[in-house]
Amino acid sequence: MAAVSPAPTLRRALGRWDLTAIGINQVIGSAVFLLPSAVAAQVGGWGAVAFLAVGLASLLVALCFAELGSRFEQTGGSYLYARAAFGRFAAFEIGWMQFVARITSQAGIANGIALALGFYWPVVTGGAGRVAVIGGITLLIGWINLLGIRPSAVLVNLLTIAKLLPLALFIGIGAWFVDVAAVVPSGPVSLEQASAAALLLVFAFGGYDVIGVPAGEAIDPRRHVPFAFVATIVAVTAIMTLAHVVAAGTLPQLAASSTPLADAAAGFMGAPGALLISAGAVISMAGNSFGSVLTGSRMLFALAENGDLPPFLATVHPRYRTPSNAILCMTATILALALSGSFVVLALASGVARLVIYAGTCAAALRLRYVAAPSGPAPFVVPGGPLVPILAIAVSVAILAGATWPQLLVGIAGLGAGGVLFLIKPGTIRS
Repeated sequence: MAAVSPAPTLRRALGRWDLTAIGINQVIGSAVFLLPSAVAAQVGGWGAVAFLAVGLASLLVALCFAELGSRFEQTGGSYLYARAAFGRFAAFEIGWMQFVARITSQAGIANGIALALGFYWPVVTGGAGRVAVIGGITLLIGWINLLGIRPSAVLVNLLTIAKLLPLALFIGIGAWFVDVAAVVPSGPVSLEQASAAALLLVFAFGGYDVIGVPAGEAIDPRRHVPFAFVATIVAVTAIMTLAHVVAAGTLPQLAASSTPLADAAAGFMGAPGALLISAGAVISMAGNSFGSVLTGSRMLFALAENGDLPPFLATVHPRYRTPSNAILCMTATILALALSGSFVVLALASGVARLVIYAGTCAAALRLRYVAAPSGPAPFVVPGGPLVPILAIAVSVAILAGATWPQLLVGIAGLGAGGVLFLIKPGTIRS
Protein backbone atom coordinates (compact mmCIF):
# COMPACT_ATOMS: atom_id res chain seq x y z
CA MET A 1 0.00 0.00 0.00
CA ALA A 2 1.47 3.35 -1.04
CA ALA A 3 2.27 5.80 1.70
CA VAL A 4 0.09 8.91 1.85
CA SER A 5 2.05 12.07 1.17
CA PRO A 6 1.74 14.69 3.92
CA ALA A 7 -0.27 17.78 3.10
CA PRO A 8 1.89 20.68 1.89
CA THR A 9 2.63 23.40 4.43
CA LEU A 10 3.71 27.01 4.15
CA ARG A 11 7.44 27.51 3.57
CA ARG A 12 9.41 29.32 6.27
CA ALA A 13 11.62 31.72 4.34
CA LEU A 14 11.16 35.20 5.86
CA GLY A 15 13.99 36.69 7.90
CA ARG A 16 13.89 39.68 10.24
CA TRP A 17 14.69 42.18 7.48
CA ASP A 18 12.06 40.68 5.18
CA LEU A 19 9.47 41.22 7.92
CA THR A 20 10.78 44.73 8.56
CA ALA A 21 10.49 45.51 4.84
CA ILE A 22 6.88 44.30 4.91
CA GLY A 23 6.19 46.67 7.81
CA ILE A 24 7.93 49.70 6.30
CA ASN A 25 6.30 48.99 2.96
CA GLN A 26 2.84 49.05 4.52
CA VAL A 27 3.41 52.25 6.53
CA ILE A 28 5.28 54.32 3.95
CA GLY A 29 2.62 54.95 1.35
CA SER A 30 1.27 58.01 -0.39
CA ALA A 31 0.72 59.84 2.93
CA VAL A 32 4.39 60.66 3.46
CA PHE A 33 4.41 62.54 0.13
CA LEU A 34 1.26 64.54 0.92
CA LEU A 35 0.95 64.85 4.69
CA PRO A 36 3.49 67.62 5.52
CA SER A 37 1.17 70.33 4.18
CA ALA A 38 -1.86 69.06 6.14
CA VAL A 39 0.16 68.86 9.36
CA ALA A 40 1.66 72.30 8.78
CA ALA A 41 -1.83 73.72 8.26
CA GLN A 42 -2.75 72.54 11.75
CA VAL A 43 0.36 73.09 13.88
CA GLY A 44 2.69 75.24 11.78
CA GLY A 45 6.31 74.98 12.91
CA TRP A 46 5.50 72.27 15.44
CA GLY A 47 5.16 69.70 12.64
CA ALA A 48 8.40 67.83 13.34
CA VAL A 49 7.49 67.60 17.03
CA ALA A 50 4.08 66.22 16.03
CA PHE A 51 5.69 63.53 13.86
CA LEU A 52 8.04 62.51 16.68
CA ALA A 53 5.25 62.46 19.26
CA VAL A 54 2.99 60.25 17.16
CA GLY A 55 5.96 58.03 16.33
CA LEU A 56 6.48 57.52 20.07
CA ALA A 57 2.77 56.82 20.58
CA SER A 58 2.87 54.30 17.72
CA LEU A 59 5.88 52.65 19.34
CA LEU A 60 3.80 52.01 22.48
CA VAL A 61 1.28 50.09 20.38
CA ALA A 62 3.99 48.33 18.37
CA LEU A 63 5.67 47.13 21.56
CA CYS A 64 2.45 45.33 22.51
CA PHE A 65 2.40 43.71 19.05
CA ALA A 66 6.07 42.78 19.52
CA GLU A 67 5.43 41.09 22.87
CA LEU A 68 2.58 39.05 21.43
CA GLY A 69 4.56 38.30 18.28
CA SER A 70 7.20 36.64 20.44
CA ARG A 71 4.58 34.18 21.71
CA PHE A 72 3.38 32.75 18.39
CA GLU A 73 4.83 30.90 15.41
CA GLN A 74 1.71 30.49 13.27
CA THR A 75 0.10 32.63 10.58
CA GLY A 76 -2.49 35.13 11.79
CA GLY A 77 -1.01 38.00 13.79
CA SER A 78 -3.65 39.97 15.74
CA TYR A 79 -6.26 37.30 15.04
CA LEU A 80 -4.21 34.65 16.86
CA TYR A 81 -3.35 37.00 19.71
CA ALA A 82 -7.02 37.82 20.34
CA ARG A 83 -8.07 34.18 19.96
CA ALA A 84 -5.71 33.14 22.76
CA ALA A 85 -6.77 36.05 24.99
CA PHE A 86 -10.50 36.49 24.34
CA GLY A 87 -11.80 33.54 22.34
CA ARG A 88 -12.98 32.87 18.80
CA PHE A 89 -15.61 35.58 18.31
CA ALA A 90 -13.45 38.55 19.30
CA ALA A 91 -10.58 37.09 17.27
CA PHE A 92 -12.78 36.64 14.21
CA GLU A 93 -13.94 40.26 14.36
CA ILE A 94 -10.32 41.46 14.53
CA GLY A 95 -9.22 39.19 11.69
CA TRP A 96 -12.26 40.16 9.61
CA MET A 97 -11.69 43.90 10.07
CA GLN A 98 -8.01 43.52 9.22
CA PHE A 99 -8.97 41.70 6.02
CA VAL A 100 -11.51 44.42 5.12
CA ALA A 101 -8.85 47.08 5.71
CA ARG A 102 -6.40 45.28 3.41
CA ILE A 103 -8.80 44.75 0.48
CA THR A 104 -10.07 48.31 0.77
CA SER A 105 -6.54 49.69 0.83
CA GLN A 106 -5.41 47.68 -2.19
CA ALA A 107 -8.51 48.53 -4.23
CA GLY A 108 -8.05 52.21 -3.46
CA ILE A 109 -4.36 52.10 -4.32
CA ALA A 110 -5.05 50.42 -7.67
CA ASN A 111 -7.35 53.31 -8.54
CA GLY A 112 -4.77 55.78 -7.23
CA ILE A 113 -2.09 54.36 -9.50
CA ALA A 114 -4.42 54.67 -12.50
CA LEU A 115 -5.06 58.32 -11.62
CA ALA A 116 -1.34 59.01 -11.12
CA LEU A 117 -0.47 57.45 -14.49
CA GLY A 118 -3.33 59.41 -16.01
CA PHE A 119 -1.35 62.61 -15.53
CA TYR A 120 0.93 61.38 -18.34
CA TRP A 121 -1.51 59.07 -20.17
CA PRO A 122 -5.08 60.39 -19.75
CA VAL A 123 -6.52 57.35 -21.51
CA VAL A 124 -5.97 55.18 -18.39
CA THR A 125 -8.27 57.29 -16.18
CA GLY A 126 -11.49 55.90 -17.64
CA GLY A 127 -13.09 53.24 -19.78
CA ALA A 128 -11.04 50.35 -21.13
CA GLY A 129 -7.76 52.03 -20.22
CA ARG A 130 -8.69 52.18 -16.53
CA VAL A 131 -9.91 48.57 -16.57
CA ALA A 132 -6.66 47.46 -18.22
CA VAL A 133 -4.43 49.24 -15.68
CA ILE A 134 -6.37 48.17 -12.59
CA GLY A 135 -6.88 44.64 -13.89
CA GLY A 136 -3.27 44.27 -14.98
CA ILE A 137 -1.87 45.52 -11.67
CA THR A 138 -4.21 43.42 -9.53
CA LEU A 139 -3.73 40.18 -11.50
CA LEU A 140 0.05 40.62 -11.68
CA ILE A 141 0.29 41.13 -7.93
CA GLY A 142 -1.89 38.08 -7.30
CA TRP A 143 0.19 35.95 -9.67
CA ILE A 144 3.52 36.90 -8.06
CA ASN A 145 2.09 36.22 -4.62
CA LEU A 146 1.02 32.79 -5.81
CA LEU A 147 4.53 31.88 -6.98
CA GLY A 148 5.99 31.61 -3.49
CA ILE A 149 6.85 33.55 -0.37
CA ARG A 150 10.50 33.98 -1.38
CA PRO A 151 9.76 35.71 -4.73
CA SER A 152 7.16 37.81 -2.91
CA ALA A 153 9.65 38.79 -0.22
CA VAL A 154 12.28 39.72 -2.81
CA LEU A 155 9.78 41.96 -4.60
CA VAL A 156 8.66 43.59 -1.34
CA ASN A 157 12.30 44.25 -0.47
CA LEU A 158 12.96 45.79 -3.90
CA LEU A 159 9.82 47.93 -3.77
CA THR A 160 10.70 49.10 -0.26
CA ILE A 161 14.19 50.12 -1.36
CA ALA A 162 12.75 51.77 -4.48
CA LYS A 163 10.30 53.86 -2.47
CA LEU A 164 12.89 54.81 0.16
CA LEU A 165 15.56 55.88 -2.35
CA PRO A 166 13.70 58.99 -3.61
CA LEU A 167 12.94 59.92 0.01
CA ALA A 168 16.59 59.45 0.98
CA LEU A 169 17.71 61.70 -1.90
CA PHE A 170 15.06 64.26 -0.99
CA ILE A 171 16.23 64.31 2.64
CA GLY A 172 19.96 64.11 1.90
CA ILE A 173 20.02 66.84 -0.75
CA GLY A 174 17.29 68.98 0.75
CA ALA A 175 19.02 69.14 4.14
CA TRP A 176 21.56 71.54 2.62
CA PHE A 177 18.82 73.98 1.65
CA VAL A 178 16.76 73.97 4.85
CA ASP A 179 15.95 77.30 6.41
CA VAL A 180 16.40 76.42 10.10
CA ALA A 181 14.16 79.28 11.23
CA ALA A 182 11.26 77.73 9.32
CA VAL A 183 11.42 74.45 11.25
CA VAL A 184 12.01 75.76 14.76
CA PRO A 185 8.79 75.35 16.81
CA SER A 186 7.14 78.67 17.42
CA GLY A 187 3.74 80.19 18.03
CA PRO A 188 0.77 78.87 20.01
CA VAL A 189 -1.11 75.73 19.00
CA SER A 190 -4.60 75.03 20.30
CA LEU A 191 -5.63 71.65 21.69
CA GLU A 192 -8.03 71.28 18.77
CA GLN A 193 -5.24 71.87 16.23
CA ALA A 194 -2.87 69.49 18.01
CA SER A 195 -5.57 66.79 18.13
CA ALA A 196 -6.35 67.20 14.43
CA ALA A 197 -2.69 66.86 13.47
CA ALA A 198 -2.23 63.87 15.79
CA LEU A 199 -5.18 62.02 14.27
CA LEU A 200 -3.88 62.64 10.75
CA LEU A 201 -0.53 61.21 11.78
CA VAL A 202 -1.96 58.21 13.64
CA PHE A 203 -3.54 57.10 10.37
CA ALA A 204 -0.36 57.86 8.43
CA PHE A 205 1.64 55.64 10.78
CA GLY A 206 -0.81 52.76 10.40
CA GLY A 207 -0.18 49.47 8.62
CA TYR A 208 2.56 47.94 10.77
CA ASP A 209 -0.05 45.70 12.44
CA VAL A 210 0.32 43.23 9.53
CA ILE A 211 3.93 42.32 10.36
CA GLY A 212 2.89 39.38 12.51
CA VAL A 213 0.36 37.99 10.01
CA PRO A 214 2.87 35.97 7.89
CA ALA A 215 4.66 34.58 11.00
CA GLY A 216 3.90 31.07 9.74
CA GLU A 217 6.36 31.76 6.92
CA ALA A 218 9.07 33.32 9.10
CA ILE A 219 12.27 31.43 9.84
CA ASP A 220 12.37 32.36 13.53
CA PRO A 221 9.13 34.24 14.26
CA ARG A 222 9.52 34.46 18.04
CA ARG A 223 12.67 36.55 17.62
CA HIS A 224 12.24 38.14 14.21
CA VAL A 225 8.63 39.40 14.50
CA PRO A 226 9.30 41.53 17.63
CA PHE A 227 12.44 42.94 16.00
CA ALA A 228 10.50 43.88 12.87
CA PHE A 229 7.76 45.70 14.81
CA VAL A 230 10.22 47.90 16.68
CA ALA A 231 12.56 48.44 13.70
CA THR A 232 9.63 49.45 11.48
CA ILE A 233 8.36 52.17 13.82
CA VAL A 234 11.84 53.54 14.50
CA ALA A 235 12.61 53.66 10.76
CA VAL A 236 9.34 55.22 9.60
CA THR A 237 9.40 57.80 12.40
CA ALA A 238 12.86 58.94 11.31
CA ILE A 239 11.93 59.00 7.61
CA MET A 240 8.64 60.85 8.02
CA THR A 241 10.06 63.38 10.48
CA LEU A 242 13.10 64.19 8.34
CA ALA A 243 10.99 64.44 5.18
CA HIS A 244 8.72 66.90 6.94
CA VAL A 245 11.69 68.95 8.18
CA VAL A 246 13.08 69.26 4.64
CA ALA A 247 9.67 70.15 3.19
CA ALA A 248 8.99 72.72 5.89
CA GLY A 249 12.46 74.20 5.62
CA THR A 250 12.59 74.52 1.84
CA LEU A 251 9.02 75.23 0.76
CA PRO A 252 7.53 78.58 1.75
CA GLN A 253 3.78 78.41 2.31
CA LEU A 254 3.99 74.65 2.86
CA ALA A 255 0.43 74.49 4.20
CA ALA A 256 -0.97 75.66 0.85
CA SER A 257 0.69 72.94 -1.25
CA SER A 258 -1.27 69.93 -2.48
CA THR A 259 1.95 68.06 -3.40
CA PRO A 260 4.41 69.30 -0.77
CA LEU A 261 7.35 66.95 -1.31
CA ALA A 262 7.22 67.27 -5.10
CA ASP A 263 6.95 71.06 -4.86
CA ALA A 264 9.81 71.25 -2.37
CA ALA A 265 11.98 68.97 -4.53
CA ALA A 266 11.28 71.14 -7.56
CA GLY A 267 12.58 74.10 -5.60
CA PHE A 268 16.03 72.71 -4.80
CA MET A 269 16.43 70.00 -7.48
CA GLY A 270 14.40 71.41 -10.34
CA ALA A 271 12.00 69.45 -12.56
CA PRO A 272 14.01 66.19 -12.24
CA GLY A 273 13.51 66.35 -8.46
CA ALA A 274 9.76 66.74 -8.79
CA LEU A 275 9.65 63.83 -11.25
CA LEU A 276 11.73 61.69 -8.85
CA ILE A 277 9.29 62.31 -6.01
CA SER A 278 6.27 61.70 -8.25
CA ALA A 279 7.79 58.38 -9.39
CA GLY A 280 8.52 57.52 -5.76
CA ALA A 281 4.87 58.10 -4.88
CA VAL A 282 3.70 55.69 -7.61
CA ILE A 283 6.26 53.06 -6.54
CA SER A 284 5.17 53.57 -2.95
CA MET A 285 1.54 52.88 -3.86
CA ALA A 286 2.57 49.78 -5.84
CA GLY A 287 4.49 48.48 -2.84
CA ASN A 288 1.52 49.07 -0.55
CA SER A 289 -0.68 47.23 -3.00
CA PHE A 290 1.56 44.18 -3.14
CA GLY A 291 1.94 44.05 0.63
CA SER A 292 -1.82 44.24 1.12
CA VAL A 293 -2.35 41.10 -0.97
CA LEU A 294 0.51 39.25 0.74
CA THR A 295 -0.75 39.93 4.26
CA GLY A 296 -4.48 39.98 3.53
CA SER A 297 -4.39 36.54 1.89
CA ARG A 298 -2.53 35.16 4.91
CA MET A 299 -5.25 36.53 7.18
CA LEU A 300 -7.87 34.66 5.14
CA PHE A 301 -5.69 31.55 5.37
CA ALA A 302 -5.37 31.89 9.16
CA LEU A 303 -9.12 32.28 9.63
CA ALA A 304 -9.73 29.17 7.54
CA GLU A 305 -6.88 27.18 9.11
CA ASN A 306 -8.45 27.71 12.52
CA GLY A 307 -11.93 26.76 11.37
CA ASP A 308 -13.45 30.24 11.24
CA LEU A 309 -13.86 30.31 7.44
CA PRO A 310 -14.47 27.52 4.92
CA PRO A 311 -11.50 25.11 4.86
CA PHE A 312 -10.85 25.48 1.12
CA LEU A 313 -9.29 28.87 1.92
CA ALA A 314 -6.63 27.04 3.96
CA THR A 315 -5.40 25.11 0.90
CA VAL A 316 -1.62 25.27 0.39
CA HIS A 317 -0.34 24.96 -3.18
CA PRO A 318 1.66 21.69 -3.47
CA ARG A 319 4.41 23.28 -5.58
CA TYR A 320 4.64 26.91 -4.47
CA ARG A 321 3.57 26.28 -0.85
CA THR A 322 1.52 29.44 -0.74
CA PRO A 323 -2.13 29.82 0.41
CA SER A 324 -3.29 29.63 -3.20
CA ASN A 325 -7.06 29.70 -2.76
CA ALA A 326 -6.84 32.58 -0.29
CA ILE A 327 -4.68 34.54 -2.75
CA LEU A 328 -7.08 33.87 -5.63
CA CYS A 329 -10.09 34.81 -3.50
CA MET A 330 -8.48 38.03 -2.33
CA THR A 331 -7.36 38.98 -5.84
CA ALA A 332 -10.87 38.48 -7.23
CA THR A 333 -12.42 40.48 -4.38
CA ILE A 334 -9.99 43.36 -4.83
CA LEU A 335 -10.54 43.42 -8.58
CA ALA A 336 -14.31 43.61 -8.14
CA LEU A 337 -14.06 46.38 -5.54
CA ALA A 338 -11.51 48.39 -7.51
CA LEU A 339 -13.42 48.30 -10.79
CA SER A 340 -16.81 48.97 -9.22
CA GLY A 341 -15.60 51.78 -6.97
CA SER A 342 -17.42 50.26 -3.98
CA PHE A 343 -14.19 50.30 -1.97
CA VAL A 344 -14.87 53.99 -1.28
CA VAL A 345 -17.72 53.07 1.07
CA LEU A 346 -15.71 50.33 2.79
CA ALA A 347 -12.80 52.72 3.28
CA LEU A 348 -14.94 54.62 5.77
CA ALA A 349 -14.57 51.65 8.12
CA SER A 350 -10.81 52.17 8.45
CA GLY A 351 -11.03 54.20 11.67
CA VAL A 352 -13.11 51.61 13.51
CA ALA A 353 -11.01 48.79 12.00
CA ARG A 354 -7.82 50.32 13.31
CA LEU A 355 -9.34 50.84 16.76
CA VAL A 356 -10.50 47.21 16.89
CA ILE A 357 -7.13 45.85 15.77
CA TYR A 358 -4.94 48.08 17.93
CA ALA A 359 -7.02 48.15 21.11
CA GLY A 360 -7.80 44.43 20.88
CA THR A 361 -4.15 43.53 20.47
CA CYS A 362 -2.95 45.81 23.27
CA ALA A 363 -5.62 44.38 25.58
CA ALA A 364 -4.54 40.87 24.58
CA ALA A 365 -0.93 41.70 25.49
CA LEU A 366 -2.11 42.72 28.96
CA ARG A 367 -4.41 39.72 29.47
CA LEU A 368 -1.95 37.05 28.33
CA ARG A 369 0.51 38.18 30.99
CA TYR A 370 -1.89 36.96 33.66
CA VAL A 371 -3.60 33.92 32.14
CA ALA A 372 -2.16 30.68 30.82
CA ALA A 373 -1.66 31.08 27.08
CA PRO A 374 -1.53 28.10 24.70
CA SER A 375 1.60 29.60 23.18
CA GLY A 376 3.50 29.52 26.46
CA PRO A 377 5.55 32.39 27.97
CA ALA A 378 6.65 35.37 25.91
CA PRO A 379 10.41 35.53 25.21
CA PHE A 380 10.04 39.32 24.94
CA VAL A 381 8.09 41.25 27.58
CA VAL A 382 7.72 45.03 27.47
CA PRO A 383 9.11 46.49 30.71
CA GLY A 384 7.09 48.77 32.96
CA GLY A 385 4.36 46.35 34.01
CA PRO A 386 0.91 47.27 32.68
CA LEU A 387 1.84 50.89 31.90
CA VAL A 388 2.73 50.48 28.20
CA PRO A 389 -0.31 48.34 27.27
CA ILE A 390 -2.64 50.75 29.11
CA LEU A 391 -1.13 53.79 27.38
CA ALA A 392 -1.29 51.93 24.06
CA ILE A 393 -4.98 51.19 24.57
CA ALA A 394 -5.53 54.89 25.26
CA VAL A 395 -3.75 55.77 21.99
CA SER A 396 -5.93 53.25 20.15
CA VAL A 397 -9.18 54.55 21.61
CA ALA A 398 -8.14 58.12 20.75
CA ILE A 399 -8.47 57.20 17.08
CA LEU A 400 -12.23 57.37 17.48
CA ALA A 401 -12.02 61.03 18.49
CA GLY A 402 -11.47 61.96 14.86
CA ALA A 403 -13.98 59.56 13.33
CA THR A 404 -16.98 61.03 11.55
CA TRP A 405 -20.49 59.66 11.91
CA PRO A 406 -20.35 57.99 8.47
CA GLN A 407 -17.07 56.33 9.46
CA LEU A 408 -18.55 55.11 12.73
CA LEU A 409 -21.70 53.81 11.07
CA VAL A 410 -19.83 51.97 8.30
CA GLY A 411 -17.35 50.60 10.83
CA ILE A 412 -20.13 49.30 13.06
CA ALA A 413 -21.82 47.82 10.00
CA GLY A 414 -18.54 46.09 9.14
CA LEU A 415 -18.36 44.59 12.62
CA GLY A 416 -21.99 43.54 12.30
CA ALA A 417 -21.33 41.84 8.96
CA GLY A 418 -18.40 40.03 10.55
CA GLY A 419 -20.64 38.87 13.39
CA VAL A 420 -23.24 37.52 10.96
CA LEU A 421 -20.54 35.76 8.94
CA PHE A 422 -19.18 34.20 12.12
CA LEU A 423 -22.62 32.77 12.96
CA ILE A 424 -23.45 31.38 9.50
CA LYS A 425 -20.05 30.15 8.31
CA PRO A 426 -20.17 26.61 6.93
CA GLY A 427 -17.94 23.74 7.84
CA THR A 428 -16.76 22.13 11.03
CA ILE A 429 -15.39 24.57 13.58
CA ARG A 430 -12.42 23.58 15.62
CA SER A 431 -11.96 25.02 19.08
